[in-house]
Amino acid sequence: MPVLLFFYILIVLCLSIYSWNSLWLTYRCWRTRHEGAPTPPMQETPLVTVQLPVFNEFHVVERLLAAVAALDYPRDRLEIQVLDDSTDETTALVRTLVDRYRQQGLDITLLHRQERTGYKAGALAEGLRRAKGEFLAIFDADFVPPADWLRRTVPHLVARPELGLVQTRWTHLNATYSPLTMAQAIILDGQFGVEHRARNRSGYLMNFNGTGGIWRRAAIEAAGGWSAATLTEDLDLSYRAQLAGWRVLYLPEVTVPAELPPQMAAYCAQQFRWAKGSAQCLRRLAGPLWRSPYPLMVRWQGLLHISTYLCYPLMLLFLLLNLPVIWWQISLPHILGGFSIATLGPLALFITAQILTAAGQPQELPWWRRIAYLPVALLLGSGIMVSATRGVIEGLLGRPSPFQRTPKFRVESRQDSWRQRRYRAPLSPDLGGTAGLALYVLSLMALSWLRHSWWTLPFLALYEAGFLLVLGMSLWQHLQLRPRPSPRRPRGLRSAPQFATRK
Repeated sequence: MPVLLFFYILIVLCLSIYSWNSLWLTYRCWRTRHEGAPTPPMQETPLVTVQLPVFNEFHVVERLLAAVAALDYPRDRLEIQVLDDSTDETTALVRTLVDRYRQQGLDITLLHRQERTGYKAGALAEGLRRAKGEFLAIFDADFVPPADWLRRTVPHLVARPELGLVQTRWTHLNATYSPLTMAQAIILDGQFGVEHRARNRSGYLMNFNGTGGIWRRAAIEAAGGWSAATLTEDLDLSYRAQLAGWRVLYLPEVTVPAELPPQMAAYCAQQFRWAKGSAQCLRRLAGPLWRSPYPLMVRWQGLLHISTYLCYPLMLLFLLLNLPVIWWQISLPHILGGFSIATLGPLALFITAQILTAAGQPQELPWWRRIAYLPVALLLGSGIMVSATRGVIEGLLGRPSPFQRTPKFRVESRQDSWRQRRYRAPLSPDLGGTAGLALYVLSLMALSWLRHSWWTLPFLALYEAGFLLVLGMSLWQHLQLRPRPSPRRPRGLRSAPQFATRK
């Protein structure tokens, strides 16, 4: 019994540390919310390479290229690389678009690899070898950068030679499409609206998010270049660059909209990849980070950051240990009641993020209406426990797995449907485990009722609702799928937009 109680308290303590840190970051965000980085004047216009990693993006690649071609930056100082690893008709479509834009005077090239060695990291590394620019902006296929994006980011790199990276804030093209996309928007706003602000303005380390950022070429090379050793090459490189002495700047006022996955199976696959990649980075970087010359608080915050996904296996262990605790009616110390206050951390973080980021986002609800979807976001966070836990375990054990990119469907409004489009993700392999956990928690709730352990019922009910949400939505969406259609052009492949005359 003492051993069981020790592990139970240890797990609660570990989970509380992450929750208390959410409160700390929320506090730091409020304290620094009025700080900013005005765009400095730029005397010279450096050469910039925009890299667009693409893999089977038939539905969205035309939208991406149209947005990048419309960037308000001198053409003679702009190079665009389409890093295409596609194995379907996307390559032919990209080649047609590239030829059209090249005829309009844009320096744009298609780099198509026959073998997807290194996945996205390999494509970016290949592009880096051929790039002409001093700075490299990166956009994934589901992003739509605004025309002034380079004008608002490049001057910071020019003015501050110690900067290796400028990251901008993600917004959402289709947040109001469904409760699932609204929940994802709330979760991402927590990261970009609070965590990134607090970390960057407090002098902590922060990560590149893989897209919507611009790198200094020298920083990439000094950090050792792109590596496919993890599934989150962005987190890996950004931490290696900061450990090498480079600084990162986050610009929350500069936004870039993106499409959220409307399919539950796609979201689960994405979270598995992020969880596994983060665990791989933890295994790879924890030692160098702790031995770095950064102050103790910076190193501590860095470790909490790259180990965030450890919360999922901890939550799973917490659930499993509740069975003997309830069965034997083990008396828990009253001090555990104080740890329950820490659960307010994520709530405070998400609400603060909505207040600070909701204004000005296209097709978005006011923040006070978005908060109504907060319960869905919290349930979604617990419902993906099995996928995320499997990712963490595989990452810590060093098990390799292919890079499964998140499918994009060009779903921007409620009138758009993804169910008849290609690239739909199959059912998550973790649904069986999720169903098993749902039955386990239901049994725990019945046992708690019989044992009069009323205090366990509220949080058990939350876990149960999260598992049922993921399980039910996954199966419901799968049953609604129709046979895959034959390939067709996305929205007509209209003529490329004309460039405005620039002085």
